[in-house]
Amino acid sequence: MLMRNVFFLSDRTGITAETLGHSLLSQFDGFEWRKHHVSFLNTPAKVAALSERIRQAAVEEGQPPLVFSTLLDPGILAAVRQLNCHLFDFFEAHLGTLESILQRPSARIPGRSHGLGRDVSYFQRIAAIQFALTHDDGISGQLSDADIIVVGISRCGKTPVCVYLALQYGIRAANYPFTPEDMTTKTLPPLLEPLQAKLFGLTLNAERLHTIREERYPGSRYASLEQCQQEINWQNALYRRFAMPYIDSSSMSIEEISAVILDQTKLVRRERNIGLYLR
Repeated sequence: MLMRNVFFLSDRTGITAETLGHSLLSQFDGFEWRKHHVSFLNTPAKVAALSERIRQAAVEEGQPPLVFSTLLDPGILAAVRQLNCHLFDFFEAHLGTLESILQRPSARIPGRSHGLGRDVSYFQRIAAIQFALTHDDGISGQLSDADIIVVGISRCGKTPVCVYLALQYGIRAANYPFTPEDMTTKTLPPLLEPLQAKLFGLTLNAERLHTIREERYPGSRYASLEQCQQEINWQNALYRRFAMPYIDSSSMSIEEISAVILDQTKLVRRERNIGLYLR
C-alpha cells in the first residue's frame, strides 16, 4: 500500500474540495491517503504556513503532494500555484469556460455559496431532519405525514438513510424496525398496513449483518449468524409477499442507497438550492 499526502484547500469550509477530491481518489486502488484539510485559507500568513506543511510532505514522500482546491481569491490561488505540489483546482478548471459561454466575468467572491436567507429549502430540510429524528424506529407512532417509511430488521441502516434523505433532499423520512415479535406473523405490523404505498425496505446479507451486530453486542444470540439469517429470510419473504420495493445495502454507501430510493420512488426532492453547496 503506497502512502500519498493529499491536501484539500478552500477559502471557506472545504467540504466541496474534499467531496470532489475523494470522488477522484476513490478510482485509484493501492494507495493510503494521508489527508490534510485546510479551510478558510484567506491570508498570506496562512499560505506561508501551508507552504511549510507542503514542503515537509514533499520531503517525507520524495515527491510533490496532491492538492485539491476550491480557492477563489486570485492572489491566494496564485500563491498556492507557486508551491511544490500537484494542484487540481476545481473552480479554475471551469469558471473560464462558463465566463466564455455566458459572456460575462464571474464574481469570484468567496462565500457566495452561503445563501441561507434566499433559500426556503434550507428550512424545509431542517424540518425534515427534525421529522426523521422524531420518527426514528417508529417511536412516535404517527407515520402518516412521512414521505417515505424505510423498514427493515435491526441494524440494516435505516436511521442514517433517513437522516441523509432529510439533510440532503428535505425528504420527510421515517423508519420502522421489524422485531422478533413481528416474525411470528406473515403479515405487516398493524401500524404499517394502511401505509403500504410509502414503505421501502432495506436488506443485506447475513454475514454483513452478523459483523455489524457483533460490533455492538459481541457473542449474543442477537448477533449470531443463525439469527441474522433467520431474520433476513423472514424479512425478504415479507417484501416479496407484499410486492414492496427494497434493495440490498450490503455493499452500498448511504449516498448510494439514498440515490436508489429516490430513483425508484420518484419522490419530490426539497433539495437545497445550488447556492447552499458549502465550499
